[in-house]
Amino acid sequence: MPLTKNATFRQLTTFRAVARLGSVSLAAAELHLTQPAVSLQIAALEESARAPLLERTGCGVRLTEAGALLDGYARRILELWREAGEEMATLQGVFSGTLRVGTVTTAEYLLPPLLVSFANLHPNVKVRLHVENRDEIVRMMAAQEIDLAIMGRPPAELKTVSTAFAKHPMAFLAGPSHPLMAVKRPTLAMVSQAHILVRERGSGTRATIERLFKEAGLPLRIGSELSSNEAIKHMCAAGFGIAFLSLHTCVLELQAGLLKLLPIARNPIERDWYVMHLAARSLPQVAAAFEQFLVESGQDAILKQLGQSLAGIRSQGSGIKS
Repeated sequence: MPLTKNATFRQLTTFRAVARLGSVSLAAAELHLTQPAVSLQIAALEESARAPLLERTGCGVRLTEAGALLDGYARRILELWREAGEEMATLQGVFSGTLRVGTVTTAEYLLPPLLVSFANLHPNVKVRLHVENRDEIVRMMAAQEIDLAIMGRPPAELKTVSTAFAKHPMAFLAGPSHPLMAVKRPTLAMVSQAHILVRERGSGTRATIERLFKEAGLPLRIGSELSSNEAIKHMCAAGFGIAFLSLHTCVLELQAGLLKLLPIARNPIERDWYVMHLAARSLPQVAAAFEQFLVESGQDAILKQLGQSLAGIRSQGSGIKS
């Protein structure tokens, strides 16, 4: 007998909670059910699936092979059902729903205020924001765990509809006491000999600096590789090396004089921020509205959030166009 013959949304919801939390007791508390009630729902679903879905461990439960397979489908089914309810509400004149958006770590400095502005315009909208490294955001978009992604360049491995909505300035930075700050006209060749602080492979800023050095025919000698923008800023301000960072991440440090733009030619450079979604997937109305909001208002909103500090910083260099 097919699984779909007897399985219910309640069973799938219960199963997803247990799978996500790794615990029957935690799932019971979240769903406001007793543990025996949760166990009965799982048992009924296992009977329909004709396979065990969970196995007990010393610290909870984990998915069996069949459970892991069903978990992926259950998540998609429940998300589609949630989306259907939200779209039906919109048809009835209530603009509501859940905005599922993912962003790379660098964009976490600029995206929350934009989300707040959008939510203030649409008070019935809930926001679910995921901040991860680039590879994880690409995976989540491919798995349809998010509707929109914000990053510095569209992924080559996925077919997406991508739209630039704001400028993304990046620059070489140094502490005020760094030796290169005393050089009248430092060059990129001089920077290549310095201790360079960069993000991990796969990040947007790392890809950009690799491209810059490749185009200049210079070797990129990484001094320190870090997965945190905050760690790079603190080490750079302490004089440990030259940093290459998005200026969105360090406006306060620049204003306070803790970091300085390295006075090399064409620094800072400009790239773009993109909002994107899978080409093969129709966007929910809430996601489509936020995408339109970013395209129409993103750049102005970012400049308003930061005063004119980024505009002033950008004016110090001509920028290297993409």
